[in-house]
Amino acid sequence: MSAIRPVYGDLEGRFIRLSPLHREELPELYAAIGHPIVFAGGFGGGSAGYRDNVDDFVEWALGYFAWDVSNVYGVRVSGGPHDGQLVGTSTLGDFELAFEHTHVGWTAYDPRVWGTQVNAEAKLLMLTHAFESGFGRVKIQADVINERSRAAIAGIGATFEGIVRRDRPRADGSWRDSAVFSIIDEDWPRVRAGLLARLEPFGDQPVHFRTR
Repeated sequence: MSAIRPVYGDLEGRFIRLSPLHREELPELYAAIGHPIVFAGGFGGGSAGYRDNVDDFVEWALGYFAWDVSNVYGVRVSGGPHDGQLVGTSTLGDFELAFEHTHVGWTAYDPRVWGTQVNAEAKLLMLTHAFESGFGRVKIQADVINERSRAAIAGIGATFEGIVRRDRPRADGSWRDSAVFSIIDEDWPRVRAGLLARLEPFGDQPVHFRTR
């Protein structure tokens, strides 16, 4: 099938819901991800991109996200004591329909949900949506110095393709090398099975926040 731009609407999972992120939700997003440790991992161009107050964060985010050409999602908890709480963001974008390529990225989560079922289910929902929309290759990448993100990407079963040198500027003006991974349609059954297996131990247990 030929690729089409994925429908931009809610993606419902067992533990989380991905919904189109609206500009008026940015103060709530700041409460979730507005922490130096989140930016230190490379989000927003790295540590120098961190904004220490909500007004500056909102102004920055209005220009950072590709609102009109990408599917920018807010990640909300489903069920449990934190039902409905916004805990992060991720984007499905860089749509190249003719080549059946897209990109999952621009991802950041509240540190309290790191290591929970949130990231695995978010990736499951977005990758399913991409492949069901006819895409044959999904790129996922990280700053080469971000060992934590690189390990997480490899951990979901993505294939490491190599390093793109001097790929894009960081917020401090230095140049980032990007570690590029991909999942293609032939990989998807294996990757999907792996993500489901990672979620299985959680059963029906809702997302529980860790101490920051």
